[in-house]
Amino acid sequence: MEKIEWYLEYQIQKNRPGLLGDISSLLGMLSINIVTINGVDDIRRGLLLRCDSHEQIDRLESILKTIDNIIVTKMRPPKLRDKLAVRHGRYIQRDADDKKTFRFVRDELGLLVDFMAELFKQDGHKLIGIRGMPRVGKTESIVAASVCANKRWLFVSSTLLKQTIRSQLIADEYNADNIFIIDGIVSTKRANEKHWQLVREVMNVPATKIVEHPDVFVQNTEYSLDDFAYIIEIRNDPNEKITYEIMEGPQMFQDGGLSMFDF
Repeated sequence: MEKIEWYLEYQIQKNRPGLLGDISSLLGMLSINIVTINGVDDIRRGLLLRCDSHEQIDRLESILKTIDNIIVTKMRPPKLRDKLAVRHGRYIQRDADDKKTFRFVRDELGLLVDFMAELFKQDGHKLIGIRGMPRVGKTESIVAASVCANKRWLFVSSTLLKQTIRSQLIADEYNADNIFIIDGIVSTKRANEKHWQLVREVMNVPATKIVEHPDVFVQNTEYSLDDFAYIIEIRNDPNEKITYEIMEGPQMFQDGGLSMFDF
């Protein structure tokens, strides 16, 4: 019989000694296994559970409602955010108005890499946008996540080491298992029609495409932000404004020191 995974999260009302032990004992009596457990945001605790049937979960939920020291805040099949919250001890911040936008600060790059790696492991077409100021860790996080997901990454356009603008790929690079990386500003400001033809070909590959500076990208293409499955924002601090005036200025495209690869 296939095991059922469940996510339990509760808020501690009174953190008395032995509380976790009592809940662990209850799970044991119901033959529910604890896969992972961790504190989440100070006063909450999250548990990934595994059991044989939904009846076990129903019984657990009814018993937990009678425990005065905790309030159950989540009881559901685990989402990706739940698994990462247990793994890292904190939730990924999500935009209140736009549910596909996820926010990180530079101190959370480990969490960001783990999040993107889980997205990269999923098969099929996926378009991801990533916003952030220069040197905040956008490209480095993409590459690290590709390594974690055991995927090959390909720069269609980039400024990681030098300005790279590709106008063709070799046959084995059109692989649905690859991660295609596009810098929206570089493609917009420096590319020719051959490059844009390649971008359109890449968009038709049933693979993960990640676009840095998606807002600039959609202003100059037939694509829109609605085409993106996820938008990721990285800031140096939570109050930093992401603006494109500096990034679009002429200093970004000076050829001294950072020459351009065009192939």
